[in-house]
Amino acid sequence: MDEIIRNIAVYALPVLFAITLHEAAHAYAAKHFGDSTAFVAGRMSINPLKHIDPLGTIVIPLALYLSTGFVFGYAKPVPIDFGSLRNPKRDMAWVALAGPGANFVMALLWLVFAILLQAGGVTEPFPHLVARAGVMSNLVMFAFNLLPLPPLDGGRVLTSVLPNRLAYKFAQIEPYGFFIVMALMFLKLLNFWVVPVMMLGQYLLQVLASPLTYFLS
Repeated sequence: MDEIIRNIAVYALPVLFAITLHEAAHAYAAKHFGDSTAFVAGRMSINPLKHIDPLGTIVIPLALYLSTGFVFGYAKPVPIDFGSLRNPKRDMAWVALAGPGANFVMALLWLVFAILLQAGGVTEPFPHLVARAGVMSNLVMFAFNLLPLPPLDGGRVLTSVLPNRLAYKFAQIEPYGFFIVMALMFLKLLNFWVVPVMMLGQYLLQVLASPLTYFLS
């Protein structure tokens, strides 16, 4: 029980930031490209309460963690009217990429925090664990959301780049996307996508952070 409480304490803040800024980034990008739906709905905000879904963000992840040790959850989707974008088919990809892009930037910031903790000689383990959790949780969200399956962000990007006829057919998968993802998850097939993308993301983070690491070494 103590380990469970510790893990929840370690991951709570990083996951909350990861979810909040992911959704806010979608809203900011949508407004930038011409759709104010999320802005009008009050979702262009870094206030976590605007994005938390009580069931998907709290109850389901906690229940899954306590029963299986596996965590899966979701926030309230940001409302976007893709038809209101200035160039709907092209801009859809940029709006979709804004969420994973925010997670990648956050992972980099958590990594910088971890490097500074190390350089500063901080010996208390808790902040190191939180920093590591920040990198990991954001990399997971980055990789998972890039899965090329609607309604995930990767599916939106693929819909954007496909020719119109194929894009229309591919988009029809969306009502079944959640169930497909859950099936892939429980069959452990999702790892064939998530793990390599996380490894690539981690490599890029190390490259970007290497000047700071060199300077502080």
